[in-house]
Amino acid sequence: MVAVVARPRPPSPRPAVAVRRRPRSAPGPVARRTAGGRRLGWAFIGGAAALVPWMWMLAATMPPTTTVSNWSTAWLGLDAMEAAALLGTGVLLLRRDPRHGLGAAAAGTLLAVDAWFDVMTAPPGGERAMAIALAAGVELPLAALCATLAARAFRPRGPVVDHEMKDRWQRLVGSTPDG
Repeated sequence: MVAVVARPRPPSPRPAVAVRRRPRSAPGPVARRTAGGRRLGWAFIGGAAALVPWMWMLAATMPPTTTVSNWSTAWLGLDAMEAAALLGTGVLLLRRDPRHGLGAAAAGTLLAVDAWFDVMTAPPGGERAMAIALAAGVELPLAALCATLAARAFRPRGPVVDHEMKDRWQRLVGSTPDG
């Protein structure tokens, strides 16, 4: 009688990683997001390119001064949006909710826009000096703080593995899923 003894394999140099497999019938969420994301990315790039001639046209045709009937309403609306974004960011921070980055990004953007328009629309003299002081001393530092909060809220969530690409590569080189 012959006894068959299986020789143990040497340990793999790579650590074992548990991989959840998806059925191969439908493309995975990564593939679906990539195709739509690329089209959306190109649409945003196209929108940015379309704004360049629009800005040139505005620069050439807009009057240097104008009278606006709802000036106070426009500023009140901008300040209300800033207050809402700051309030939402503060509440989410108190709750330790990672979505605070969204509010912080909105608040920082609104504060930077407010600083820009305060300075650019202020008449020369004391009012412009006050607008510059408020922008430099309050609005822009707060916008920078909001930008920092927003950037820190969006942390990478670990490596992204495109399982379809990995499976195709393994079939091409003839390797097994585990090594």
